[in-house]
Amino acid sequence: MNRNLLFLFLLVFSACVDPYEVDLDEGKQLLTVEGLVTSLPGRQMIRLTRSDTYGSVFEGLIRPVSNATVIIRDNLGKVTFLEESTVEDEKGTYYTQGDFSVEVGKSYTLQIQTSDGTVYTSLPEKVESVPEINSLVPRTVRIPVEGELTDRSGVQLVAEISDPVEQNNFYYWKNGPSVYVLKTRPDLYTPRPSDTNPSREPQPKDCCITCYQSEYLASAGVYIAQDDNFNGLTTQIPVAFIEDDGLRFITTYRIDLRQISISQDAYRFLRLVKQQVEVSGSVFDPPPASIKGNMINLVNPEETVLGYFIAGAETVRRVYINQDQLTYAQAEAIIPDDCREVPGAAIDPPTDWVEQD
Repeated sequence: MNRNLLFLFLLVFSACVDPYEVDLDEGKQLLTVEGLVTSLPGRQMIRLTRSDTYGSVFEGLIRPVSNATVIIRDNLGKVTFLEESTVEDEKGTYYTQGDFSVEVGKSYTLQIQTSDGTVYTSLPEKVESVPEINSLVPRTVRIPVEGELTDRSGVQLVAEISDPVEQNNFYYWKNGPSVYVLKTRPDLYTPRPSDTNPSREPQPKDCCITCYQSEYLASAGVYIAQDDNFNGLTTQIPVAFIEDDGLRFITTYRIDLRQISISQDAYRFLRLVKQQVEVSGSVFDPPPASIKGNMINLVNPEETVLGYFIAGAETVRRVYINQDQLTYAQAEAIIPDDCREVPGAAIDPPTDWVEQD
């Protein structure tokens, strides 16, 4: 994650904010907290890492922070302990147990004690209600690339929401899990040269052409909004971008879009992140700097801690996108193998998959 920025996003709608700078010591190891807990019940996650930045020979190296004590406390004193994952690739990732969820009207604080005894706490995050998403409409987007004859492209999702009039709302949108119909070419399968096949002749496979590919696509942008200009009104807002990689939109793509209420302070933080992305040049460039979040070292409040702990109410809307809804598509990518050989692919559709006409 370049420059230790917590959220790496692309393709955002504009916001006008003042520049934000963080003065950091060269080579300083910075704690980064990635935390988002919502009202949707489930195992919720906090990720802790520590990175070298600005002048260190290990600049950009991210190390998981293991063996920490991590708790979430609400304003009534209820404490929820998180446990670190035992999976090797998930060191520094802490999960709630069972179906944890936050409640509208309550405030939540994240508290961390690292293995050396250092204690960090977030500022309280109050959970506000969130309206439903009325609809999601896909729109094709083409992105010219300098020096390339072929544009990059994808699908922008536009949400229609009816904003409540009685409160000041701040919105944050993230991608949820997605599934798409994966088409491959097992008839073109050619194994690597071997003693039994020194000329590398094609050896077509009998199965399988069609699978269902599951993925969790990182949100391609900082998608946030405040209701200053549409309080109490129904409005349409771009909330996601899904890049066309030549595979996702061959037939049908399904995604769950998450709409989350956030606090005003969380909105300000994400707006700064969004600004950093926008000033970096191309929408495909990494962000250029680090932004301080809402975590504090209780002994040394001057320590810079990156990332942000967010607590909010969540609603989800599912949308199916068919190829015929796109006005421009990438050339179909060829996978010369059995589709079941692709990681994350399965021959049977999800139990809740709805066939599209």
